[in-house]
Amino acid sequence: MSSVVNEHHDDHPSGIMRWITTTNHKDIGTLYLWFSLIMFFIGGLMALVIRSELFQPGLQFVDPQFFNSMTTMHALVMIFGVVMPAFTGLANWLIPIMVGGPDMALPRMNNMSFWILPFAFSMLLSTLFMDGGAPAGGWTLYPPLSLQTGNAFPFLIFAIHFMGLSSIMGAINVVATILNMRAPGMTLMKMPLFVWTWLITAFLLIAVMPVLAGGVTMLLTDKYFGTSFFNAAGGGDPVMFQHIFWFFGHPEVYILILPSFGVVSSIIPTFSRKPLFGYSSMVYATASIAFLSFIVWAHHMFTVGMPLGGELFFMFATMLIAVPTGVKVFNWVSTMWKGAMTFETPMLFAIGFIVMFTIGGFSGLMLAITPADFQYHDTYFVVAHFHYVLVPGSIFAIMAAVYYWLPKWTGHYYSEFLGKTHFWLSTIFVNLTFFPMHFVGLAGMPRRIPDYSLQFADYNAIASIGAFGFGLSQLIFVYILFKCLKSGEKATDQVWEGAEGLEWTLSSPPPYHSFSEPPVVK
Repeated sequence: MSSVVNEHHDDHPSGIMRWITTTNHKDIGTLYLWFSLIMFFIGGLMALVIRSELFQPGLQFVDPQFFNSMTTMHALVMIFGVVMPAFTGLANWLIPIMVGGPDMALPRMNNMSFWILPFAFSMLLSTLFMDGGAPAGGWTLYPPLSLQTGNAFPFLIFAIHFMGLSSIMGAINVVATILNMRAPGMTLMKMPLFVWTWLITAFLLIAVMPVLAGGVTMLLTDKYFGTSFFNAAGGGDPVMFQHIFWFFGHPEVYILILPSFGVVSSIIPTFSRKPLFGYSSMVYATASIAFLSFIVWAHHMFTVGMPLGGELFFMFATMLIAVPTGVKVFNWVSTMWKGAMTFETPMLFAIGFIVMFTIGGFSGLMLAITPADFQYHDTYFVVAHFHYVLVPGSIFAIMAAVYYWLPKWTGHYYSEFLGKTHFWLSTIFVNLTFFPMHFVGLAGMPRRIPDYSLQFADYNAIASIGAFGFGLSQLIFVYILFKCLKSGEKATDQVWEGAEGLEWTLSSPPPYHSFSEPPVVK
């Protein structure tokens, strides 16, 4: 029987149908990663529209409505179309081969959860061409402003529903794979940290995506079916939406960063040639962050007029998250301490991640202090904070992961010179873009506004130059990827000296079906 199954299983279509009908985790991982790269450039172009407009004071290039559409769409594309699919692609590629399983637990659902995405984003991007323009109420969709969207509104809501559906399906698949498909001998506390962080992320996704779906459906009924959930005139409360949204939104930002912690926890030990310091404390720290992420949501709403007790609670709960995060940073630094370090591109991105993510963490602590937040709220200081944790945080970790596992995926080494060039240009320009935003934010420049007063002109000009530099630097990354697919030095099976884990026992590139006989983990 098994020989029949195998013959049938190996008979996969070629050409375009291979990709459309595939149930193989490596193919689906690759699809996710390519999709994420395309969206990265679409979201990046939106950011460049924003930064071109803000290069000088006064209205320059686009009308304010379109500017607001760009800020809204840029966020939606970057969060749901870049960071989440990229991490899901990494999960698809790596989790089965890290735990020694043959494939993901639910391969058909896996195919569907990817193919929903292109449709969702086609729907979202089509709103740019509709009457009344694309959504322009900010990605947070606060009513009543978001309810003023024109014909694009239902498309926005359904696109979000589909993105959420894709995420939930992906998360269920990850949980089922990790809990059921591990090789004999691989206990939970022997799993690589990337697998752990993804397990915890998947539970977060399953918990909060339905909340977002509920919130946006209430918006939909408010607009078209005469309900008044968020309409004060009908007895509703617009602040309730903010509570529902951020109950999803704050765990969501940890969904975007926890897999990064897993990636960095794989890379730092490899290039330090030491085992990770404090493995179990890393697992517990990740779980603590995930737990705390549910009880901090209202720190986004300090200025809406909450009771003092509420503000105090959310302030202290938010500050508490700094503790497990600090444990993580301490463990990474301790892993590098007295290690035989070498600085290949993945390591550079991982160290860049630690330094700049920590800066983002500190500005987050400043925002957590309620009286201080009254000053910072809705200024560019907030923009600086979350871009420091999302760009040099999530995006750098994704790039580190790609450089780290690319030789394993393609069987070729990338050009180390070009990789390092890409790292240094990205690092310089990302700081040039986002560091000045701290200053204009502290001086009071509001976010999401197409124009600004004269005193902010210099720093905005610097930030815009940085943004264009950062955007163009990413073209090197694309060149490296295409070059690596076709040519380059042949990669060994272990790829990196010091790399440990089941994925390095496979050939480079791995066979189409890995671990048909499960490995035994000692």
